[in-house]
Amino acid sequence: MQVEILDALTDNFMYLIVDVATNTAAAVDPADAEVAVAAAARLGATITHVLTTHHHYDHAGGNNQMKKLCPSVEVVGGRGENVQGATREVADRECLQLGDAVTITAIHTPAHTAGHTSYLASAPSSVSAVFTGDALFVGGCGRFFEGGPEDMCETMRRLSALPREALVYAGHEYTVKNLQ
Repeated sequence: MQVEILDALTDNFMYLIVDVATNTAAAVDPADAEVAVAAAARLGATITHVLTTHHHYDHAGGNNQMKKLCPSVEVVGGRGENVQGATREVADRECLQLGDAVTITAIHTPAHTAGHTSYLASAPSSVSAVFTGDALFVGGCGRFFEGGPEDMCETMRRLSALPREALVYAGHEYTVKNLQ
């Protein structure tokens, strides 16, 4: 499994999760579809899935363009999240298969939005990776738009129960602001 970090908008991150054996990829929060598709092309990978953490435009705003650029792509969002362009809603702990080796597990992580979903990607002989959208950042967490402190405490409990070696990929570069 390979993870490519892509910049979008002002301070957003998008990601490509690639099953290197099959050259299939999932784009995480592709706010700028053209950048995501170009990065996949450079890697020789075909995007088969879009994983959307939540419905806000800076994460889901490129989904419809992804469907135009990759007509057979499956656009995934959390159950009840009303994600732009979604073709599939996933429930907590539901698993998706990317290529032959990568398993992606949806983790319901509400508080920023009610249906916010993080995604844990794992593959044999690879370190797991969790894509947290706006649930967890370096030095902080997302604002409570559709949930409260109790929801965020549960979200942090769920994320802290993931494998300790899992790499965390946040949705924004807010480190300096959070640490101030």
